[in-house]
Amino acid sequence: MEAKSKILLIDDEEVVRDSCTQILAGGPFEIATASDGTTGLSLVAGFQPDLVFVDLKMPGISGFEVLEKMQEMDPTIVMVVITGFATISSAVEAMKRGAYDFLPKPFTPEEFRLITRRSLEKRKLTLETISLRREKELLREQFAHIVSHELKAPLSAVQQNLFALEFELTNALNESQKEKFERIKARIEDLLKLINSWLKVISTDISTLKQSFKEIAVTSAINKAMESVETLAARKNVEIVKSLGEPLPPIIGDALSLSEAFVNILGNAIKYSQDGSKVYMNVEEKSGKIEISIKDSGVGIPPEELPHIFEGFYRGATGQAAATGQGIGLAVSKHIIDAHNGTITAQSEPGAGTTFLISLPVQKNGTNPAKGQ
Repeated sequence: MEAKSKILLIDDEEVVRDSCTQILAGGPFEIATASDGTTGLSLVAGFQPDLVFVDLKMPGISGFEVLEKMQEMDPTIVMVVITGFATISSAVEAMKRGAYDFLPKPFTPEEFRLITRRSLEKRKLTLETISLRREKELLREQFAHIVSHELKAPLSAVQQNLFALEFELTNALNESQKEKFERIKARIEDLLKLINSWLKVISTDISTLKQSFKEIAVTSAINKAMESVETLAARKNVEIVKSLGEPLPPIIGDALSLSEAFVNILGNAIKYSQDGSKVYMNVEEKSGKIEISIKDSGVGIPPEELPHIFEGFYRGATGQAAATGQGIGLAVSKHIIDAHNGTITAQSEPGAGTTFLISLPVQKNGTNPAKGQ
């Protein structure tokens, strides 16, 4: 049997409470009423309503206060304001305090039924979204456990035993057997790298990352990243041309993770660039944000692939032809930049290169933009 939707009516007019109850009578609803805001709020914890109708003009605390307090108690409750003093300003103020909709008095039974159905559908969708997020998080944790313990651990044990066996048989193996050992070792190493890539994507926890945030200079993360890609750039004879707008204000974040994000993006630019070409990196402050652009003159990205490049494990046909990898670098970079309340986008044209645009909020007046303060 389907559970009844719980509806709470808070209005100081008895005739309104009675008429609304009669309109919904016979439906799949459980209804409670209150004549003032204080009584209505006291009912919330025990009754646990899905939908609350709130009058703005009541004795005692106002409907606006009820909206605020109820939002604090349970933000998933759908709240609808009903009032005979409807104005644009009061409607806007109610919405700011968490109201889902606004129903001016007098209203017809059909209008009340319609807004009730619509509000309960909103509640249902909200709860389903929360449930899906929980399921996704649980799946992520379970997958990480399976990958780490059921795949990585035994494979690492095989690798260690293979090393030991190779050492014991060093003088007994012929060249053909040694080559087979090397191929086995290489394949196991590839599998471990793939597993580590999976773990990296599914274990990037933004909330945990934010716990290490502090005031940093973005240039320190950039310089560290450039040091990390020096070998790759030298191997392809690619020059990184850096332009810094000085002085740059500090940001709130984690230098190590930001450096990893820049390494992924710079490494991507170098890998897809032609040998002997240049990668341009420009950093400056604009309108309270650190704007970073990284531009290469490589193979570019087709328009149909561009919307997918920040998805984990995505490898377009162009990327597969140009370089090796698991296709997770840009996905991890986006997770990191999102954690810093920043944005990352890409502009590209096949054969004309790609430009990545990163924007990070700066710290101002003691606030912490990365934590949304």
